[in-house]
Amino acid sequence: MRQYLLTGFADEISPDLGRQTAVLRRLNMEYMEIRGVNGRGIDTYSEAEAKEIRKVLDGSGIKVSSLASPIGKTDVTGDFSGHFDHFKHVAELAHILDTRYIRIFSFFIPKGQRADDYRASVFERMDRLVSYAEAERLTLLHENEKGIYGDSPERCRILMEEFYGDSFRAVFDFANFVQCGQDTKRAWEMMKPFIEYVHVKDARALDKVVVPAGEGDGRIAEILGEIIGSGYEGFLSLEPHLTEFPGLEMLEREGESLHGMRAMDGEEAFIKGYHALAGILGLM
Repeated sequence: MRQYLLTGFADEISPDLGRQTAVLRRLNMEYMEIRGVNGRGIDTYSEAEAKEIRKVLDGSGIKVSSLASPIGKTDVTGDFSGHFDHFKHVAELAHILDTRYIRIFSFFIPKGQRADDYRASVFERMDRLVSYAEAERLTLLHENEKGIYGDSPERCRILMEEFYGDSFRAVFDFANFVQCGQDTKRAWEMMKPFIEYVHVKDARALDKVVVPAGEGDGRIAEILGEIIGSGYEGFLSLEPHLTEFPGLEMLEREGESLHGMRAMDGEEAFIKGYHALAGILGLM
């Protein structure tokens, strides 16, 4: 019997929440990582609107694995007070949507400058985020992402060694490490004590193009085998990125994942990604 749980970024299926939930149910998936709903980022919804979304999800039998927020995906030199207020709103949305997990990032570093030079600024901001999450009994999931402080396994580990606990843990994203020129097996070895959540997305090292799981250089089959073999009971979150979808251009500073995509329907792309992952997991 499998111990892990499957979830996914359902906004890659369609902007429409009803279509998102219908496809998830057809694939026998009971969770979604909620990022975009009806063409808007989930973080832009009011509390009253989020309660209506919760009703739809409850009616469809879909639960929220994590709130995929853009918190921390802003320049480290920018204003933090307004961003922190927005984070507090996101925390309220997480409670409404009945998830303890909020995906976050560790701030964009100015182009051409050394990430290590901004460590103190990043840590000051992360400390406030983690402290608030602790008070709210929430867990922040730090995703390794291109251009932020935590874009390398070394700096991800530094963050974990400073803040790891019930309120701060790691997301492991294969494709993002590949696109940063990092070896995913080495990253896994460095990060495995801290990993709480996994994003399943693959990419080719040569051209940074995102491809179905197992077709890139993420060593997904090998590493997932080790993760699952270790008794992992967390979420594997499908994030195919195989075609453009509403909001994708806003997710990355340089739009790296837009390169090399072919046009296809979002549902087709998501199912293609699901089949690739299911093949690796032996579900087909």
